[in-house]
Amino acid sequence: MKQEPNRIDVHHHLIPPVFVKTMHDRGRDEVAGAKLPTWTAELSIENMDMHGIATAILSLSAPGVNFGGPLQARDLARACNEFAAETVNRYPGRFGSFAVLPMPFTDDACREAVYALDELEADGVVLLGSTDGYFLGDERFDELMSELNRRETVVFVHPNLHSTSSELGLSTPGFLVEFLCDTTRAATNLIFSGTLEKYPKIRWILAHAGGFLPYIAWRLSLANGMPEMARKAPRGVLHYVRNFYYDTALSPSPYALAALSELVEPKQILFGSDYPFAPAVVTGIQTKSLAELTVISEDVKSGIDRAHALELFPRFAASDAVSKTHVGGKVKQALTQGVEALADIIRER
Repeated sequence: MKQEPNRIDVHHHLIPPVFVKTMHDRGRDEVAGAKLPTWTAELSIENMDMHGIATAILSLSAPGVNFGGPLQARDLARACNEFAAETVNRYPGRFGSFAVLPMPFTDDACREAVYALDELEADGVVLLGSTDGYFLGDERFDELMSELNRRETVVFVHPNLHSTSSELGLSTPGFLVEFLCDTTRAATNLIFSGTLEKYPKIRWILAHAGGFLPYIAWRLSLANGMPEMARKAPRGVLHYVRNFYYDTALSPSPYALAALSELVEPKQILFGSDYPFAPAVVTGIQTKSLAELTVISEDVKSGIDRAHALELFPRFAASDAVSKTHVGGKVKQALTQGVEALADIIRER
C-alpha cells in the first residue's frame, strides 16, 4: 500500500540554475566522478512522494561555491541561498534549507551565515569537510565557529574531493571512497583541534553515516592516552564521536547501521537520501533496505524516518501542507518498483 509522506530527508541536494551555469562556464560537468544531474523542485517532490518523504532539507553539494576567489564565492553563495529560500517558500512544508557559505573565506562566510539564518530563515548551514585543502577544525575558521556556536546552529557536513584524493591516480570515482575519507578526516580534525570542546552548542550532522568514523572510533579513542591530543578532547574521544548526528544516505546496510547503532544513541541517526546525485531508483532501494533491517528495532526505524530529525527541526512538526501523491505519481511508482528491484539485485551480485 502506498505510504503517505512522513520522512524528513536531511541529505537532499538542490542544484540552482546559477550553479549549473557556473559549472558549465568552467567546463565542469561532474562532481567527484558523478555527472551533475538534472534537478528541479518538481522532480524532488515527485521522488519524495514516491518514497514517503514529507520534507527535504536542501543543500548544495561539492564542490561548493569557490570557483574564483572570495568575491565570486560570496556572490554565488548569496544567489544559491536566495534561490533555496524562494524554493522553500514556494512549496510550504516540503522543503527546508542548509545555507551554503563562501568557504574558505571566513569573514565572508560569517556574513553570509548571519544573512541566511536571520533574513532567509535557513534551517542551518552546509559546510564541506574540506575546501581548498583546509579541513573543518582549522583555526582559520574560529570566527565562523564562534558565530555558529552562539546561534546553536545545525551544521550539515558534506564531503568534498580533497586534492590529495585527486592525485592518487585510482580508477574509482571519488564519490565511492574518497568522499568518505573527507568526512572522516574532517570529523577527526574537529575533535582533535578542540573545536567540538570549544564550541559545544553547534549541532553537527555527518553525511553518509559518518564515513569511516564509527568503524574506527575505538582506534581513535587510543588518543585518550596521548596527553598532547587528549588536551584538546578532555571528555574522551568517544564523547565527541557520540555527539555527532549521522545520516543514512547511501549507508542503509546492516553493516553500517549495526556499527552506528552500537556507537550512538538512536536519536543521533537521521534519514538521508542523497537525491539527486543518488537517483530516484536508489532512493527506493535505500528506503526498502532500511525497512528490511533486522539490526535495529521498528521503533528506531520510525525515529530515523522522522522523530529524530524533529528534535533538531521542530518547525516541521507543525506543517500540515504536505501534498498527496498525484495519480501520475502512483503510476510512476508502480512502474519504478520493478526497476528498483532489478537494481537491487545487480547491487547484491
